[in-house]
Amino acid sequence: MTVLEEYRPELTGYCYRMLGSAFEAEDAVQDTMVRAWRGMETFEGRSALRTWLYRIATNVCLTMLDGAQRRARPMDLGPAGSGTAADPGEPRPDEVWVGPIPDSRVIRDGADPAEVVAVRESVRLAFVAALQLLPPRQRAVLILREVLAWSAAEVAELLDMSVASVNSALQRSRATLATAPAGDVLRPADAAQRELLGRYVTAFEAYDLKALVALLHEEATLSMPPLPLWLRGHDDILAWMSGTGSGCEGSRLIPASASGLPAFGQYRPGGQPWALIVLELTGNRITGVTNFLDTERLFPLFSLPRTP
Repeated sequence: MTVLEEYRPELTGYCYRMLGSAFEAEDAVQDTMVRAWRGMETFEGRSALRTWLYRIATNVCLTMLDGAQRRARPMDLGPAGSGTAADPGEPRPDEVWVGPIPDSRVIRDGADPAEVVAVRESVRLAFVAALQLLPPRQRAVLILREVLAWSAAEVAELLDMSVASVNSALQRSRATLATAPAGDVLRPADAAQRELLGRYVTAFEAYDLKALVALLHEEATLSMPPLPLWLRGHDDILAWMSGTGSGCEGSRLIPASASGLPAFGQYRPGGQPWALIVLELTGNRITGVTNFLDTERLFPLFSLPRTP
């Protein structure tokens, strides 16, 4: 399977955009690889190997999506809650949520800086969540055309559609994707971004809530999948972090990268893994904080240690 492995990162990125879950994406890619390996003797080279793999991966994803619940973010499922809420709601099953993926799983070794930025842009949480609003085949059309830059004729052949149908599906999907909030991706070489993230870590670890809130956009959101509660704005975020969320005081953060965005493994006092924090940025402000609480699965996925 060596010749197939070089395609794993881009196929993982494709399946992640289609499915909205790193775990399901890895399952889909592994299934694709096994099917391709078993079919290599009958692969007659009538299309490029890459095209053939994408055909298999697309069929695997479409089968997985058949009848599946659409994944979402807490902000997609109801109005913002109160920072003084005593109950954040019952955790919902994993299949409800759009989840994060390590950048290392979707960016190939040796990728040039422009490719790295392009991949990160196309796996941002907001973008992947917006993709989930599209019907599965329309989702595939948009990813293949807009993200991977396939021609309409290539997409039509892969999906057994007419070129006119591909173009029509693309036009419809563009309107939906226009609702995805814009934002910055992780740029380690960007001094201003490094400074902002450094200030965030310092404020969080000191639990200096005044300094922390000052880094947030006035309409910033805070969410905590798998809990349904989410908050918007300085007042509610401050109320939550000084009240119900005050158990985070004394935490330590270890840097990571998730879905093209800066991220941190959070450990509460005593070294307890608590959350994978993913930050969404625009300019010099933090516009979104997502605390993914499923550390049992996410910390190993992101190669984060069990203790800081």
